[in-house]
Formats: sequence, structure tokens, C-alpha cells
Amino acid sequence: MENDTSIGDSLVRNTPGVNKRRLAFLLCVLLSIAMILPLAWLARSSLMEMGQIFIFPPEWIPNPFAWHNYPDALTTIPFFLYLWNSALVVVPTIVGTLFSSSLAAYAFARLNWPFRDQIFAVLMATLMLPYVITLIPTFLIWSGLGFVDTYVPLIVPHWLGTNVFYIFLLRQFFKALPKELDEAAIIDGAHIVQVFWYIVLPLSRPALLVVAILSGLGAWNDFVDPLVYINSSEKYTVALGLSQFVGLYTSQWSLLMAAATVVIIPVIIVFFFTQRYFMTSITMTGLKG
Repeated sequence: MENDTSIGDSLVRNTPGVNKRRLAFLLCVLLSIAMILPLAWLARSSLMEMGQIFIFPPEWIPNPFAWHNYPDALTTIPFFLYLWNSALVVVPTIVGTLFSSSLAAYAFARLNWPFRDQIFAVLMATLMLPYVITLIPTFLIWSGLGFVDTYVPLIVPHWLGTNVFYIFLLRQFFKALPKELDEAAIIDGAHIVQVFWYIVLPLSRPALLVVAILSGLGAWNDFVDPLVYINSSEKYTVALGLSQFVGLYTSQWSLLMAAATVVIIPVIIVFFFTQRYFMTSITMTGLKG
């Protein structure tokens, strides 16, 4: 009986399916290490003195631990002011993105109107345009309107459905919902706005949450737009404020690493608690073309 069990175990271990799973698991471990390595470098550098960060071969354990880097980093620049400024940009950006992208996606996914698919194809084609192509014309428009050195250019575009990817993501999710729900609601006397608000949006919470997280992270980490439009240092966002640690002749790398660690912690926490919604959204998005 024991021989039969050992032979069975040997066959299971030698089957191609098991070997492929082991190979896939090993590949995932290696990729995870590659992804975690920059974060580990950031964390260890935030607890080191300047002269220890770039020692070769590198030292992974600080000796001694420079815990003072964190209070020094948070007081060298008005860090909490920059956090507040980022919040003033991130919150309206999330709301505006959800509002405009969901409306546009609903129109493309659930409503029938002339040239709908052709217009959507043109809209998708704009994804191939590099951002730098539109940067200067957009800056000239906002400058002519007198909104340079304000948060208006950082917020208002998100209320106008400028991010085509979010429209595409929500459209694909909306198309995966049964169309019979709309028809039943319309038969009961609902109009298209009520169908959108009471049926489509509640069923699309995973996709909406993904869009909210991605747009919020984009605004939180955005460096180029604040650099272009914000001139006053008291209006800097946190991403732009971190650049003050890097100067023309000297750079405070240890303080920069400490401040960057503080900035990235909320991002990690948000993703940790919402990762299952990413998987749900990805699964549902691919059901219909």
C-alpha cells in the first residue's frame, strides 16, 4: 500500500501540469522580488546617512539607523502644506473623473445614436498621441485664460473626460451588464438618467473604484503638470515639493528617500485594501468587446 502511494506521488510530481505550475510559481516569486527591490532600496536609504547610501558593494542594513531622517525631512520643507495642496487637487480630480468618464462611457456603451462607434474609434485613436504634443498648446490656452499658478488647469480637464482610458475601461464594464436590466427599467417608466443612476452605477462599483484609485494616484504622483502650471512655492503639491531636496550642486538624498517613503505609504495601504476590486474589474471588462 505504501509503495502504491509513493508511486502515485511520484507520478503527480512528474506530470507536466505540476511542473508548469511550479515554474509559474517560481517566475512569480522572481518577478515579485524584482518589484519589491526598489521599495526595499528606498526604505533602507531613508534610514542611512548620506555617505552610506551609495557605498559599493551596497549595504542593505543601515549602520547605524538614521531615524532622524524622517523628522528632518518633514521639517526641512513645508511637507504637510504640500500634502494639503495635493489633497486639494486629488479629491476634485477623482470626483471629476468619475463624473465625466462614467457619463461618456454610458453614452458609448448603453445608448444608440448616430456615428457612435466611429466617434469612439476616433476617441481611442487619441490614446496614441504623446502627452508632450498637447502640453504646449494646452499651456497657452490656460495662460491666455489667466489660470497659470492656480489649480484650475490641474483639476478642470478631469471634469471634461480628457482621460480616454478611463472611458474605455468603464465602457467595457458597462457593456458587460445585461441590457435586459435597462429595458425592464424603461418599461417600468424610468428614463435613461434613472437607469444610469439607479442600475448601471450601483452594479459598476468595482470598475468605478478602480477608476477612482487610478485617477487619484495619477494626480497624487503627477509632477509634470504642477511643474508647468504652479509657480508659487506655497502652492506646490507633494510630488513637486520633493524636488526641493535635489539641488544644482547638492542633493539631500537621505531626506528625499525618507520623505518619499512617507508619500508612498498611503498608496500602498490603498492598494492593499482594494486589490480585489482590480481583479473584479479586469475580469468583467473583458467579457464584451
